[in-house]
Amino acid sequence: KYYLKAQKQEKISGEVYRNPTEVKMSQIVMPCHANHCGELSVGQLLKWMDSTACLSAERHAGSPCITASVDDIHFEHTIGCEDLFSSCQWNVCNAFGKVQLKQVIPRTQTEQMEYSIAAERRRMRLTHAEIITDLLSSNTCVSVCVSTGECQEYQGAVSAERTRVESVELVLPPHANHQVSTFGGQIMAWMENVATIAASRLCNAHPTLRTIDMFHFRGPSHIGDRLVLKAIVNNAFKHSMEVGVCAEAYQGAGALRHINSAFMTFEVLDKDRKPRTLPRIRPEPVDGKRRYQEAVARKKIRLDRKYIISCKQTEVPLSVPWDISNQMYLSYNNVSALKIMAARSNWMLSSEKNKVSLYTLEENQILCFKVETHVTVPAEQAFHLLSDLRRRHEWDRHYQQCDVIIQADEDDTIYRVATPCVSKGGKGQDFILLASRRKPCDSRDPYLIALRSVTLPTHPATEDYTRGEVLCAGFSIWEESNAVTKISYYNRATPGVLPYISNDIAGLSSSFYSTFHSCNKYLEENRDSQTVLPPSDR
Repeated sequence: KYYLKAQKQEKISGEVYRNPTEVKMSQIVMPCHANHCGELSVGQLLKWMDSTACLSAERHAGSPCITASVDDIHFEHTIGCEDLFSSCQWNVCNAFGKVQLKQVIPRTQTEQMEYSIAAERRRMRLTHAEIITDLLSSNTCVSVCVSTGECQEYQGAVSAERTRVESVELVLPPHANHQVSTFGGQIMAWMENVATIAASRLCNAHPTLRTIDMFHFRGPSHIGDRLVLKAIVNNAFKHSMEVGVCAEAYQGAGALRHINSAFMTFEVLDKDRKPRTLPRIRPEPVDGKRRYQEAVARKKIRLDRKYIISCKQTEVPLSVPWDISNQMYLSYNNVSALKIMAARSNWMLSSEKNKVSLYTLEENQILCFKVETHVTVPAEQAFHLLSDLRRRHEWDRHYQQCDVIIQADEDDTIYRVATPCVSKGGKGQDFILLASRRKPCDSRDPYLIALRSVTLPTHPATEDYTRGEVLCAGFSIWEESNAVTKISYYNRATPGVLPYISNDIAGLSSSFYSTFHSCNKYLEENRDSQTVLPPSDR
């Protein structure tokens, strides 16, 4: 049984609130839906996902909708014929589609968080092509020798041409949606089918689809179209391969129209469900070389997304290496992590003094804390004053020294922060922090200043300081009126941060009050001052 849903339920004023755009679909996985392994085929899954998303979009728009694009899809689990008596459910994949609609008005905390994070995903979509271009023009992607195809490096490699697949599908009425256009889910399913065939020609085995890069529909297809689907293996890595696939349409003697393109990553699993080593690919000259190099660039982007955006502590250290090519993903992770932490509703008040409150949240052996206060300073002015960490020493005694290392752009700055020693006879700590700042998407969104640790080869740890790390921290700045602003500071406690706050959390100290009392004083003393901005903001 396969279950899809578009939104979650939350309680508002004690009652269960159901988003009017929420759509749920339940399906029994039948043999006709299965692949060679007896598992739900990805093509069928894409059809169901597309139908569910379209129905949700139409509930919001109040008019017919079509799929414009789909963000990257990562398949976490497969779906087989489940034991209906176990009631076991698990997440298979998540995806986000895009349509042009009227403004969304979120009502719950979860909806507001998703609404806000959607703006970060849009930033990534808009810069995706630019990042690929930058990677190809840099030395990140290793050039390949394919002029003759006789290089020793490719001896024994499989020719990419051998994996080329072309198929033609006639679009019939059952393939159309309620607007008489070819159903987007059907096009994606056909694309997945030819990509799977191309992948199988490289490995002579049944491949398993792991990820799909962004689908972007460039134009519609209609009943009577001949849909030409083309696929080829662009590159093969040790345990995975990338297959490029495109869909074009024509009618009669008309010219081909580009409908969609996508890049799919496959693995071949052994009997223990572990990835097998794949044969190398020998790219063809010119276009083959271009596809080969672009696949290397996309692989790096996929790794950035996997290890930065997902940020699973079991897979990576707290600090992630900074590189200009992964700036967008680090910035996205930085801001999204803070938004998710701020959206949590189960904060517990630990202590309060003169309207400065300390909250804690402890789950799964992870401790987070929040300090909250109000100031009579306009929110935008508070945002600019707190954004420049070089001035934080004026109110925070833990910031002994702060220097700008890299001014990436107007939103992202990397600082080195030096902090004093907590215990006698020990060394102070230093942090390499990425500060990502965001102005509100609209009146329901706060100003944000997100902080997380990164590593730079130019600034390794030294003997004079212990290198500390910050996983997620920052300020959420809400405008409550023209003169009153609520400021919340969040931090997910790490070994480098905990010594500075543990006494306050344990109730043995109230230094947090002194620090944020100084912060209030600093903001109010500078409420009318001309803010000195970083060079990129001037």
